Amino acid sequence: MTVRVLVAGLGNMGRSHALAYHRHPGFEIVGLVNRSQPRLHEELAGYAIRPDYEGALRELRPDLVSINTYSDSHADYAVMALEQGAHVFIEKPLATTVADAERVVAAAKANGRKLVVGYILRHHPSWIRFIEEARKLGGPYAFRLNLNQQSDGAAWQTHKRLMETTSPIVDCGVHYVDVMCQITDARPVEVRGMGVRLSDEIAPDMYNYGALQVLFDDGSRGWYESAWGPMVSDTAFFIKDVMTPKGSVSIVMEPGAKSADLDTHTRTDQIKVHRAEVGPDGMFARADEYISMAGEPGHDALCAREQDYVYRTITEDIDLTRHMQDAVQSLRICLAADESVRTGQVVRL
Repeated sequence: MTVRVLVAGLGNMGRSHALAYHRHPGFEIVGLVNRSQPRLHEELAGYAIRPDYEGALRELRPDLVSINTYSDSHADYAVMALEQGAHVFIEKPLATTVADAERVVAAAKANGRKLVVGYILRHHPSWIRFIEEARKLGGPYAFRLNLNQQSDGAAWQTHKRLMETTSPIVDCGVHYVDVMCQITDARPVEVRGMGVRLSDEIAPDMYNYGALQVLFDDGSRGWYESAWGPMVSDTAFFIKDVMTPKGSVSIVMEPGAKSADLDTHTRTDQIKVHRAEVGPDGMFARADEYISMAGEPGHDALCAREQDYVYRTITEDIDLTRHMQDAVQSLRICLAADESVRTGQVVRL
């Protein structure tokens, strides 16, 4: 079965997804949409880039629309595609409000179409193993996760554009809050957030450093931190750590990893499993286990895995009910954190 796909948005993620469609035998790219004419991978040079999404959608009538634009257009673009009868792959975050996210999910259900949200870590073998090892230990869990990105040049320009509508703890946070939710599988009940504006180049009501705390009904507690900009520290920028009564699971990065490197956001290198059990002498009963993740997929290979999943959801009619619920839940938590930053109040869910 050939799935005809229209790709909207050709930034970092859109270009990688377009390359994945181009290389996948089950997809046929019928059009690319972007407001400007970016430089593309040489394999994509033969495709024309159109500036008008609505016109391309109406004229090309694709089977699948891949939405990789800035988040403020996500909900409207997705609903438009779904109502025309196309399946949708959409980069995270699903929308900029919970109401819009629920509107997109409702449109997918009403039109009997697939809606896959771009939680790329769900397709990463190392992150799947990280979640599995944490669940083996059992809760309650203490989550310590962050992703701070030191950026300049074009990357800082992109971050500033993103912050016109979305804070770092929402844009990046949905990934890692989703990881927390997969590990604990408990209900989030309370969210606290704080933020600091560290640049005069962003709006007075926006912050480029943010942190959240989320409380779950099983006693688990999560912390997530995210910051963007040229002033961001490159020290301790990548913490992926889960503690439980029985031990801990951590991602250990190689020395010299840089926050500005796109592959750093998904690369794991090693997973360290520590067990709290002690022997009669009071010393640890077992040495720490290091699980090598050598040979793990890079960024483009991960996008290929993700788009292969999209293809299978369509051709194998995979039920995405839980997937859509999870996407809304992680967004709800991060938006609650953003609300807490702005109001100074704890948000009950």
